[in-house]
Amino acid sequence: MQRKASAVWKGGLKDGKGTISAPGGVLKDTQYSFTSRFENGPGTNPEELIAAAHAACFSMALSAQLGGANLTPENINTNVTLTMEKLDSGWTITESHIDVVGKVPGADAATFQKYAEAAEKGCPVSKVLNAKISMTAKLG
Repeated sequence: MQRKASAVWKGGLKDGKGTISAPGGVLKDTQYSFTSRFENGPGTNPEELIAAAHAACFSMALSAQLGGANLTPENINTNVTLTMEKLDSGWTITESHIDVVGKVPGADAATFQKYAEAAEKGCPVSKVLNAKISMTAKLG
């Protein structure tokens, strides 16, 4: 299986602008720029997209883990906060923190925590990140 996306950048780093597209249609000439990445300008940025991918991937992985235990979640709400720091080697994503709250009939807090930890380790996006991954998991 392969997934694709593309980006076009025009201009210098601080005054330039780019667009990101992917065949699925959600990203179609979606704007990104220096200000959307390092300030609060309009548009998206690569780190925001990684955080979104991590949240979506983890949610599906947790659903799979729970399903393997015959538990069906009513919902899994996942928020991911990516931390990017300027290190000696340059800007680096140093942490991805997962906050997840699930509503899972028949699961207690310990069971939910166990499957959330397994999901974090099994999530393909977690595996690709060369960063510290932390998590809080609770039933809602």
